[in-house]
Amino acid sequence: MITCTLRYEIDPDQVAAFEAYARVWIGLVNRMGGTHHGYWLPSEGANDVAYAMFSYPSLAAYEAYRIASADDVECQTAFAFAQRTGCIRRYDRSFTRPVLDAAPIEALETF
Repeated sequence: MITCTLRYEIDPDQVAAFEAYARVWIGLVNRMGGTHHGYWLPSEGANDVAYAMFSYPSLAAYEAYRIASADDVECQTAFAFAQRTGCIRRYDRSFTRPVLDAAPIEALETF
């Protein structure tokens, strides 16, 4: 599994527009075979930083999603909305792999 983490710099005057955009993308990623883990919007502290995380079974599946999203009408509508409203100033993407299962304390003894 590969998880894409997005760090957004958003327009603080367009948080409501960004939230609308985020809610749409949760459905789009899920429809296109991913698992969206949600968005985190500004609350306390910096008012122009937001995060999102979603996973695909592999990097190849993620790349297939990226290619398909370029031809998907709803994805293109969402991209156009972000451009029209200016809710996203910039974003960075990184890829990680999740650790989701617990281990007993004794597991530390092997190092």
